[in-house]
Amino acid sequence: MLTAELTTTALCWRIERRDGVTIALTNHDRDLMIDGVVHRAAPGMTPSAIKRSDGLEADTMDVAGALTSAAISARDLLAGRWDGARVMLFAVDWTGAEGRVELGEGLIGAVETRGDAFTAELRGASALLDRPVVEETSPECRAELGDRRCRVAMAGRRSFARLIAVDDTALTLDRVEPSANAYGAGLIRWFSGASVGLAAAIDSSDGAVIRLRSAPRIPPAPGDLVQVTQGCDKSIATCAGRFVNAANFRGEPFLPGIDLLTRYPGG
Repeated sequence: MLTAELTTTALCWRIERRDGVTIALTNHDRDLMIDGVVHRAAPGMTPSAIKRSDGLEADTMDVAGALTSAAISARDLLAGRWDGARVMLFAVDWTGAEGRVELGEGLIGAVETRGDAFTAELRGASALLDRPVVEETSPECRAELGDRRCRVAMAGRRSFARLIAVDDTALTLDRVEPSANAYGAGLIRWFSGASVGLAAAIDSSDGAVIRLRSAPRIPPAPGDLVQVTQGCDKSIATCAGRFVNAANFRGEPFLPGIDLLTRYPGG
């Protein structure tokens, strides 16, 4: 496909968001049907030079394009709907001839917007090598509440509620928490309204009021249906007292820290 004297090559993108929404685009001047999926013409979409290597460095590239309401909007980008989306980039022959060249695949990382355009970083599979291989010690638990290492049963720790008042980061629900600060360090997920599909971290809760760690990127409204999930402050006291799960605590709360080595004699 790429060795002919006159090439008929079109670049294509297939983007799969974490909420299941998938869009397919091409830089060709008309729509293309590829593998049963219509790739919409989006000539404004352009990839940067693709960096591929056989070393251990992380492969990265940039995808730039115009913000359009039909494909990718500034509102959705700023709200985080495209964070972590899976992107597949490939080249095809737009005349319909067989042949396909895989150019890259990865997850969307940092996103920047400038006016009516955006640039998204695409991190390849080798970017996973940047993560730590061995865990460091910490006084707090390194597991997430309810995961396979924590093993706390989450059945009954998630509840649906309606928002009855919104005040910046403070949201008032139509139900009261089951215990003091039960939703602190937890998660709220929207099931209706302008923020549907998005989630936010909860800082603390008090009765029917929960406070978010930061203001929602898309302001919610009273009447929105949400799901609130209980959280954990990752301390051994909470793990043992509230969850009765000290046997699965993944931290070292009694391990002496660096301050022990810096104490002066007699201190």
